[in-house]
Amino acid sequence: MKITSLEFIKSATEPFQYPEDHLPEVAFVGRSNVGKSSLINVLVNRRRFAKISSTPGRTRLVNFFRINNRLGFVDLPGYGYAKVPLEIRKSWGPIVERYLTERRSLSLVVVILDLRREPSGDDLTLIDWLSHYDKKILFVLTKADKLSKNKIVVNRRIIRDSLKVTDSDLITFSAKTGEGKESVWNAIINVMNTQG
Repeated sequence: MKITSLEFIKSATEPFQYPEDHLPEVAFVGRSNVGKSSLINVLVNRRRFAKISSTPGRTRLVNFFRINNRLGFVDLPGYGYAKVPLEIRKSWGPIVERYLTERRSLSLVVVILDLRREPSGDDLTLIDWLSHYDKKILFVLTKADKLSKNKIVVNRRIIRDSLKVTDSDLITFSAKTGEGKESVWNAIINVMNTQG
């Protein structure tokens, strides 16, 4: 997709703080330090559009962005990082759950997984929860540039079997090389087109 306009709208913790939901939204969710912000930045061709931190667990808010005045991107807090204080970790679940269940304009949830690792219990719980609520899911496997081609094939198979999906349900992605960027955009556009 050609990016003609980009805008950071706001950060929020409560539904009453969310912007109006008149555009379809794509939410990005995954474990802390899995590469959510890097994926968003590559998709919109900007290095620092979504803030990247070397410290896992930095994103603690629901961050709203507007793309081409046609689509919203929503960066959700990462989960599963043990060094973040327990009271903050406990607050993230309700923040994410409220957004995912209450947001009427949510069209697609991009679940981001690290290609180097098997899905964690937290990952599988999230995916089961999304499936229970009939949310449309796109699986993106990040950090592909850190593995050999053979290891990518092996790890994709492990992740596919763990998630009980087909190989075509997984997009391999690298923020460094841009691999998978077009496939992610195609999936997003297909969802937008099917929803009118």
